Amino acid sequence: MTTAHTSNVVLVTVDSLRADALGAASVGASTPELDRLARDGVVYENAFAHGNWTPFSFPAILGSRPVFAESSGVGLASTPTLAERFGEAGFRTGGFNAANGFLTSHWGYDRGFDEFESFVPEPSSRYGRYLAAHPTVQSWLQLAGSPFRRGANWLQRGDDDHPFTDTSRMLDVEREATAFVEDGDGPFFLWIHYMDAHTPYVPAPRYLRAVSGGRIATHRMLRAHVRTGLGWEVDDRTLADLRTLYAAAVRQVDDSVGRIRSALDAAGVADETAIVVAGDHGEEFMEHGHLAHYPKLYDELIHVPLVVAAPDGPSGRVEAPVGLDSVPPTACDLAGVPAADEWAGESVADPGAVVDQSPVVSVTVRGESVTSQPIPRRLDEGDLLASARTRDWTLVENRATGDRELYYRAEDPGHQSDLHGTDGADDAVVERLATAIDDHVASIGPADGASGAGADDEEHSAVDENLSTRLEALGYR
Repeated sequence: MTTAHTSNVVLVTVDSLRADALGAASVGASTPELDRLARDGVVYENAFAHGNWTPFSFPAILGSRPVFAESSGVGLASTPTLAERFGEAGFRTGGFNAANGFLTSHWGYDRGFDEFESFVPEPSSRYGRYLAAHPTVQSWLQLAGSPFRRGANWLQRGDDDHPFTDTSRMLDVEREATAFVEDGDGPFFLWIHYMDAHTPYVPAPRYLRAVSGGRIATHRMLRAHVRTGLGWEVDDRTLADLRTLYAAAVRQVDDSVGRIRSALDAAGVADETAIVVAGDHGEEFMEHGHLAHYPKLYDELIHVPLVVAAPDGPSGRVEAPVGLDSVPPTACDLAGVPAADEWAGESVADPGAVVDQSPVVSVTVRGESVTSQPIPRRLDEGDLLASARTRDWTLVENRATGDRELYYRAEDPGHQSDLHGTDGADDAVVERLATAIDDHVASIGPADGASGAGADDEEHSAVDENLSTRLEALGYR
């Protein structure tokens, strides 16, 4: 099948978005807009991130190269980025990241974009710096004032369609992305990154009502945040509330995606725009003893959504495993733009041509303990953990100790029953997965004789105060 080219491509990435967070994958999820995209397009049921958190995953998403491809540090490799390929082909390029400090120009994520905004705050007062470092407090202040803003908006516009809390910078991103679509001519590539599903989860109350039927109120949201913020034990009620908050935050993103689609329609380009949606990694809810996304490689952190919807394009579901390094060549394929020769991934724009290829490899770096702070972000800051996945199997290996874990995903998607060294282990499967890990590890890090100087090798002295504040606010000390 030959891919029908579209004029424009919109890439939507959602931080911390689990595969089961979409209604298309889970009966309990509530994502009507994304579900419509899934029905119109192709859902890749076994899409995997190449790392457990943003700096380890995103080099593949925008550069189709693994983290540590050229050095011991995070950041994009020197090879062409997705935006650079589109720009060289004559497309307008816009990138809008909702204040994830790891997706800024400091790590090279502005490369190739005509318009780029990372929304990292620049507070000018002590009060502003405090709020920037404490987004949960900022959210509660916004919630307290939201009835007044809602009333003012109703008087001015006669509606209250938009939420009135925006510590996630969702509305800022949405506004810039809409302006980018409306204010230019010619084909474009647009990247939007949402942070709502990242901790702390502080959705607008309307979305809490939407996913809970009104059963959870804002006082329960406050209780859950206080308990987790103080490090208290996560009891069943708190865990259930956190899951509801997360689902509501995802629903908030879903609504924004719907408004972006409406903007495309209003600009008259919806019928010539392909949309790709992916999570950059998942989120843990105590499946393996923790919250958020500490250095682990289980499915709750690595299995993510990937949806590709193109005008007059195919629809359906693909079971063959794919890595997120397929995103850049797929986006290029959709628009008829040549992919870079240096890219590691292959296009999955034609679902009929996707076969069960090599296992998908993901990596993380773990310190002395899973919860060590600061979380390691360099190869030399802890033990390298690597996993390899097929549709049915996962092998996790600690490269420093040689310890291995083996899971049969087909029957144990939660990775609760380690089969390594048992009668349930398939030696041929283990050898295939271990070989994939060996090959991947051999290909990363500084080249022989190189200094290993990467984009963040001097980050502790080079990162400015605003960026440091934002990273700390996200829990990355």
